[in-house]
Amino acid sequence: MAAATAFAHGAAPSKRRKPCWVGTPEVYFSKSIDNSRLVKVEDPRRAREMKHFGIALCCLFLLTMTYAWQHFKAIEYGYRIESLKVQRDQMLEMNHALRLEEASLRDPERIDVLARKLGLQSPQAGQVMRLEGGSTDTTAPVLASATPVSVISVR
Repeated sequence: MAAATAFAHGAAPSKRRKPCWVGTPEVYFSKSIDNSRLVKVEDPRRAREMKHFGIALCCLFLLTMTYAWQHFKAIEYGYRIESLKVQRDQMLEMNHALRLEEASLRDPERIDVLARKLGLQSPQAGQVMRLEGGSTDTTAPVLASATPVSVISVR
């Protein structure tokens, strides 16, 4: 201990800086403390504060999660709308192409050329039978009639 005190006062031969505060060294003693008989007293004010803090924290968490959920749903709906717009545009283009194809297939001149290639002829007088479509009532009884049918075969 004398050497430590001498060193603290600068008696050591090395060139060390002198400390600003020179005092007694701190000495620690171990002391066993028995806290087993202590009883913690509940503080109702502190418990109420903690309950309010917990409720406020839960509300903040719920608000944050609700905002995040809405934000991600809005992004998801935006992507879905864009994909549906692309799909709609593709369907409109396909519909246009199909209408053009239908118009070209319904062309009477084309049908006439194909019919003549197959050996068909224009109908003779009396072969065309027009149906009477005067009444639009589908529940009214219809009179059945038998008309002679002629078969034309071309070889």
